[in-house]
Amino acid sequence: MFGIADLLSLIISAFIILPVVIFLRESGYFVVSGFFGVVNPRLTIGSGPRIVKIGLFDIRKYYHVYSWFSYDDLRIKNKFAYVCIYAGPILANVTVAFTINLLISNGIIVEYKTFWDRFVFYSFYYILFDAIPMITINGKPNNGMIIYEMLRYGKRVDYNDENFLPTTEEMDEEYKEWKKTVKKRRGTRKNYE
Repeated sequence: MFGIADLLSLIISAFIILPVVIFLRESGYFVVSGFFGVVNPRLTIGSGPRIVKIGLFDIRKYYHVYSWFSYDDLRIKNKFAYVCIYAGPILANVTVAFTINLLISNGIIVEYKTFWDRFVFYSFYYILFDAIPMITINGKPNNGMIIYEMLRYGKRVDYNDENFLPTTEEMDEEYKEWKKTVKKRRGTRKNYE
């Protein structure tokens, strides 16, 4: 039976564990791309209107599950660089999950074992759906598929003209257009009231 403790556990998972796991995942892109001379990196957390932009962090108003990493260019561009960048999120979550699991199994973090077990679970959940090559519901390849295609063919073969990752400049333009659309819709709605 689903009780108050289960509801509290669900809230903690949804609003604490998942955002941290997703942040670590997106940070994996950033850390690895730094080795290849990333230009104008941006880590966007959430969607919708911007709350604050501090350095490379762009914090948005709505739920954190829709987060992404973008950049304008790399100084070192080759197959190895792209494979490493797309392996970055997988490696970030694997490293954290195994470290936490090691700390649990050695009795170092036992006080909040249920919390840490859930953290490891969600980390492996993201690893699984990031590492196994597949095409996602929106028709785009996941990181595993991009890595597979880069290793096998030396390029993406999904006939997708979009960049591997969106450029920061493109994301800023898209955000400006989104804001204009929202303002127009709000203005139209006020005319009907």
